[in-house]
Amino acid sequence: MITIMSSLAQEESRSISENVKWGRRKRFADGQVTVCYTRFLGYDKGPDGNLVVNVEQAKLVRYIFSLFLQGLTFHGIAKRLESEGYITVTGKSVWHSSTIHQVLTNVKYKGDALLQKYYIADFLTKKPVVNNGEVPQYYVEKNHEAIIAPEVFDLVQKEIKHRKENAETMKGKHLFSGRIRCGHCGGTYGPKVWHSKDRYRKVIWQCNEKYAERHNTCTAPNLSEAELQQLFVKAVNKLVHDKDEIIRNFKTIKDSVFDSSDDEFNLRSLEAERLEIISGMDRLTTENASTALDQQVYQERYERLTDRYRGVEARISALNQMMQDRLFRKTKTELFLKSLRKQESMVTEFSELLWHSLADQAEVHGKDDVRFTFKNGMEIRA
Repeated sequence: MITIMSSLAQEESRSISENVKWGRRKRFADGQVTVCYTRFLGYDKGPDGNLVVNVEQAKLVRYIFSLFLQGLTFHGIAKRLESEGYITVTGKSVWHSSTIHQVLTNVKYKGDALLQKYYIADFLTKKPVVNNGEVPQYYVEKNHEAIIAPEVFDLVQKEIKHRKENAETMKGKHLFSGRIRCGHCGGTYGPKVWHSKDRYRKVIWQCNEKYAERHNTCTAPNLSEAELQQLFVKAVNKLVHDKDEIIRNFKTIKDSVFDSSDDEFNLRSLEAERLEIISGMDRLTTENASTALDQQVYQERYERLTDRYRGVEARISALNQMMQDRLFRKTKTELFLKSLRKQESMVTEFSELLWHSLADQAEVHGKDDVRFTFKNGMEIRA
């Protein structure tokens, strides 16, 4: 009897779970966003259950996005917030890199919502599992008031992808992490501690591939942190010396280099062509249903339209990517020039702020031959 009753109870639990899942997914499909938490940086839970901007916390969210676009890593932003006394949404004084990453990649900050990022795989354990495509996800646009402008949010996602593709350490604990490259073998430089247990202890930066091959060591020189900082100051002073000319040149070329009017025209044409193809597919399906076309003829015509649709879709995707890349370079260059304008005089000492806001990376070719690439694409040899 106990076994029978247990089986009935388990089946009832499964039935309730399926009904609840169906209800939630129906709401998701209808675009109804449910806020299942009470603490969310930048937002409060409104009377209707949706997100309402918390004005004070929203300032901190914008500050985090601003710091990232200035060049700080996740770890660097966390340490900056701690040093300036900012408190997390849970009331703690310690910030983690993972928290910064979550803030910078959460689509809710641009007013959208991605639903069903997690799902319950087992109705008995009720443990949430990350949704990697096992069940449908739903994306709701303009669900609530945005804190970050959509174009700025998209720029940050592009910058995250750019840093990742260029092997920059997103959680790097040092401002040079992942941003010093070897001009001999293409590897990255990392910090190494010499004489760690005596009074001669010092940190030097060395190519990580130096001893990767036993009989073919990399010949790139080692550099101390002070030497790298000095060389950067030298490169920045060359930049400041030519500041007016750099700004003037940018004003001259920005309209032609960053203009997207032709791409926008082509995109509209491709989107019109895509709609035309979809209409053609609908007409073909209707004709087949009403006149019973020869199935081979129908299949051939439908496949031609499908191939054409895929080609147009690929061109639209490539064009969108090109426009995003152009916007990314333009915004990055404008931020660089904004920081450069603030630099009124020659630099006398190394500044973390200047490194993050101006430099992209450095490439070591020799002890006195380090080439700094700045965010506007310029390369200066120090």
